Amino acid sequence: MLQVALAQVRLNARRFIAVSLAVLIAVGFLTATLIINSSSKASLTQSVGQSYRNADLILNGNLFRSDPLVLDEDTAAIVRDLPGVAGSYEVQQGYVSFGTGRDTVYGKLDSIPEYTGLFPGKVTDGSLPVSDGEVAVDSDTAERAGLSKGSVLSLTGGTDDSAAVELTVTALVAPSDDPTSMGNAQLYATGATAALFANTEDGFDTIQLALADGADVNEVRAAVEQELSAAGMGEVVVRTAAEQTDVLVAMYTGGDDALTIILLAFAAVAVLVCALVVSNTFSVLVAQRTRELALLRCIGAERSQIRRSVIVEALIVGIVASVAGVLAAVALVGGIIAYLQTIPESGFATLAVSPGSVVAGLVVGVLLTVLSALVPARAATAVAPLAALRPAEDVRAGTKRGRVRLAIGLVLLAGGAALLAAGAVSSDLLVALPGGILSFVGVLMCATLFVPGLVRAVGRIAAPLGVPGKLAAVNAVRNPQRTSATSSALLIGVTLVTMMMTGAATARTSLDDVLAGEFPVDVSVAGQDRPFTAADADTARAVDGVQDAVLVPLAGTTDTEEYGAYDVYALDPAEAAKVLQDSDLVLTDNTILMPQGIKSETLTVTGARSTAELKVLESNSKQLRPLISADTAAKLGGPAPLPASADYVPLPELWLSVEETLNTSALIDLRADLAERLDVEEYTVNGSAIERAAFDQVIDVLLMVVTGLLGVAVVIALVGVANTLSLSVLERTRESSLLRALGLTRGQLRGMLALEAVLIAGVAALMGTVLGSVYGWLGAQSALGSFASVEPSVPWLQLLGVLAVALLAGLAASVLPARRAARLSPVAGLAAD
Repeated sequence: MLQVALAQVRLNARRFIAVSLAVLIAVGFLTATLIINSSSKASLTQSVGQSYRNADLILNGNLFRSDPLVLDEDTAAIVRDLPGVAGSYEVQQGYVSFGTGRDTVYGKLDSIPEYTGLFPGKVTDGSLPVSDGEVAVDSDTAERAGLSKGSVLSLTGGTDDSAAVELTVTALVAPSDDPTSMGNAQLYATGATAALFANTEDGFDTIQLALADGADVNEVRAAVEQELSAAGMGEVVVRTAAEQTDVLVAMYTGGDDALTIILLAFAAVAVLVCALVVSNTFSVLVAQRTRELALLRCIGAERSQIRRSVIVEALIVGIVASVAGVLAAVALVGGIIAYLQTIPESGFATLAVSPGSVVAGLVVGVLLTVLSALVPARAATAVAPLAALRPAEDVRAGTKRGRVRLAIGLVLLAGGAALLAAGAVSSDLLVALPGGILSFVGVLMCATLFVPGLVRAVGRIAAPLGVPGKLAAVNAVRNPQRTSATSSALLIGVTLVTMMMTGAATARTSLDDVLAGEFPVDVSVAGQDRPFTAADADTARAVDGVQDAVLVPLAGTTDTEEYGAYDVYALDPAEAAKVLQDSDLVLTDNTILMPQGIKSETLTVTGARSTAELKVLESNSKQLRPLISADTAAKLGGPAPLPASADYVPLPELWLSVEETLNTSALIDLRADLAERLDVEEYTVNGSAIERAAFDQVIDVLLMVVTGLLGVAVVIALVGVANTLSLSVLERTRESSLLRALGLTRGQLRGMLALEAVLIAGVAALMGTVLGSVYGWLGAQSALGSFASVEPSVPWLQLLGVLAVALLAGLAASVLPARRAARLSPVAGLAAD
């Protein structure tokens, strides 16, 4: 039977191409996910470990005890002269700044070891500092700040910002990829200079040891621990450089691989869809060979032998496709890593192909293929040889197996829907998530109940196209089980893609409502270092994308029982109407508009010349500045002067309205432009439009990544459509030839098969769109309902795009099968066995 299986694979290799492609994609996705995980860890290790790359042993103190154990000079003296220790590096760190105003540069100052072999950096120009008046700077900071050898830096900092010293730059070093240093200036000076800016009470950050040539690291480690224990410092932790790096990596990742879990979830979807495609394909292949298998039984082959032959076929296909998938994954991730290594910011990227990722990909691919073929293999031997001359019975609702499957599916559908509804009502995602999964599994199990009927109903649309249209509608539901399995594979991908699109759209709408209530204006700019003037409002108004801008000066102060003192601002009612989002907020004389939460009926506002008792109008915004009209502010005479000892000086603000057509990237650019034009830091520019842009950017990135990942499932499903159609063409060779002989043209035959594919893909996409929209809305309600009013928002254009892509893909999937069917002459087809 092994020879029979090998012969079948060899003779019917074309029939296994689609199966192999589906397995290849699923295995490639899974393996790539695992390789990305191992590579990200290796890259992080390469980055984090830079600070210890020249050390053999690292001593760590314990600052979490009731009496903190610190590493000091006495600790260093204990281990510095031990046999096997060539040198030590007492790492002391402080934080410094240099420059003024917006040109201020913040960075970290590390000590330089006397044993230069332990210096973790790489000198690119000059020589390391040897005196207390010298400093080394990383080359990126030097380029940004215009520094070079010989430049003088005035450093300030320390635990109380009182330390100040002037240092001369003697060296430029390569920037470190350590996450604690990236993005900041990296400076190095002698230990005495670094101590000026460090918290000496905490001792050294670490003590690194370099071992002499030939020294055994384990023996030296034991000696170090023994000496420390004898000195009463047994709690000092001694690690190798590799162990230290592993600890830090675990600290940065929190010990969790959240990204890997998410990717594996999508990989599981791809594997599930692939299993449906493989099982469906083998079912058709076995059904096609019913007579052949029956004859083998008649001449003495046992059921177990027939079953093994089918499983061997699946095993061969699974091994070949899995190996190809693993190789494709390694090549893909390798290409990505190679590209990242060309970018200076990610030059530490490292490709790490762990044996586990390769083995997992191969095992899953082979098991997936073999297990998916078990049911068809059992079906091949479920009937007697003579009875096998008839087509095998499908698993329909009318059969025993069909009724059991339908009953289980209905239970899962009902129970899952109840859980999903409960989660949405209670805004509990942990309840809604399992409910959504169970209900969707129920939908898949009940697919044979309604998919054929839907295909038949939609098929009526094709009736006006004549004979090809009518035949396509009939052929699409000739084998309900196969049609359901094929549509289910596509249904999974489309449902998940649509769910993410609808959920993202609903989340955007809900967050917009929350932000509109939270922030009173599109954009506000807080004063920084200097008070804004009317000229600044004109400058802001001239920025592209700004619709209007008004200056909001300080008018006085008030005191509330709920939240204490507030600064009060003044605004002309006509200007307020230009920038306030809520049109119901109307400023009138002798009233004060207060943020949400103020319950007092009146408040006293104090100005420079007088005070006024004003009626309180409460807004729906928590971020609204207390506002009074410009006329009321004029009577107060402006804000009272602050005492000389005041450590906070309130400044006027600018409030802006922006054009509604601005997209996320335009709003982010607008923030940068405003900060540059007004000479303020970007963090002072905020408001509902800016916050919405930040949320939208996160949602867009997540949506792009998730849709791309789920697109893999859609591709596999479309491979299944093409595969099912190809096998259907092989099954109906005589029928197609007879139709040709009766007058059906090649074009009509191709059209019939194209319509058949479009019907299957269209119904799956339509069902997936409806289900995904419902799941997306309920999911958003579960996640956001606790703090926002969630109204369903359906991205119609995007959903129509998904539907159109599915229809076009179904049409494309029919091209090769239709070409094969039309190429066969009627005579040759009628003569086929």
